[in-house]
Amino acid sequence: MPQTTPPLARHVSTTALLMVLLLGGAAPAAAEPFTPQDDTDVVEQLPRRLDTPTQRQARREARAQLRRDPAQLPLALGLARQAIEQARLQGDPRLLGEAQAALAPWWDMPEPPAPVRLLRATVRQSAHEFDAALRDLDGLLATRQTPPSVQAQAELTRSSVLQVLGRWAQAQAGCERLQGESFSRLGDGVGRAAAICLAELRGLQGQADAAAQALQALAAHTPQDESAWLALVQAELAERRGDPAAAQSFYRAATQGQPTVYALAAHADWLLDQGRAAEAARLLQGRDETDALLLRLAIAWKRTSDTRAAPAEAALHARWLEASQRGDTSHARERARFELDVRQQEPAVALREAQANWAVQKEPADAILLVRAAQAAGQPAAAQPVWAFQQTTGLQDARLARLRGQEVRP
Repeated sequence: MPQTTPPLARHVSTTALLMVLLLGGAAPAAAEPFTPQDDTDVVEQLPRRLDTPTQRQARREARAQLRRDPAQLPLALGLARQAIEQARLQGDPRLLGEAQAALAPWWDMPEPPAPVRLLRATVRQSAHEFDAALRDLDGLLATRQTPPSVQAQAELTRSSVLQVLGRWAQAQAGCERLQGESFSRLGDGVGRAAAICLAELRGLQGQADAAAQALQALAAHTPQDESAWLALVQAELAERRGDPAAAQSFYRAATQGQPTVYALAAHADWLLDQGRAAEAARLLQGRDETDALLLRLAIAWKRTSDTRAAPAEAALHARWLEASQRGDTSHARERARFELDVRQQEPAVALREAQANWAVQKEPADAILLVRAAQAAGQPAAAQPVWAFQQTTGLQDARLARLRGQEVRP
């Protein structure tokens, strides 16, 4: 049976980007912009493998060398970083295991070398082991001996985790620290990442117009290899603002070249929300190897009466049943969406999974899911935690407003 992939990680792209800026490695170059002539145009059909045979051979040779001498820290770090970057693009859980295996001699140390601890936190974040990731990140930030470049990455990764958990004020404080003088000597990339982080957080907390203006200003000075990440942040902000034209433009920009699994899923979700299921299926054509993308394909196929919907439903059900039998409860968001939009048989089950997910994750997608599940189950009061969270944080989202029956004005 295929391995169940890790839950979709919101900020892997953010942390991976700063890892490239600070710690070395190659970010995939964005392709030249392509403007489709029609909404039915397929922008790109992606291969399953996004690395080259030469790159794979180089990694095999490096792993063999590391097996002969596992204590080669620079080699281990390089292999782990490459594996994390490929996991970001491909969503393959084996790549996170590959990163962990490369770091095996140091993995169980309470205080491993700072770069190892940073990568361990990144792997744990990607697998949604948030508490363990935060312990590593807090430890790095509390230690004066941590190199400034590693501190900067730890600060941004920590802010990413806190954002997922709905602890936005703490996340914002971390991004503000990145703008301090102690990090300025690391180069423009750190300040830019901090500015994007702050704009995103402010956009979540009722300052959407100011956030959009800040992101647009940053776009004029953003290198091409960072542009897809910025476009993704802009796309999600436009979606929350209820601006479909801007969202479409930014999502297309975010999924050019070699997009992350998260970017593809976010773009597909937007198309599905717009009633454009056939386009969502075309966007994800050939990318059914991860649970997150197969789930979106299953939804799109079901809505277009495609015969592939039933096999996809069976495959997803088998994967999550096997995960549950292992005691893996980390896929609550995906399972709730599966019950709500694919099986469509037991809304009470979807609600239960959405509630379990909300207990951990509090991003806009999680809020929308809980409200939809509560409404489908005929239990609108179950959505009260979302409305309370919105009141406390200032969250503004056109999709939530529509679900609550409020008028939306872009």
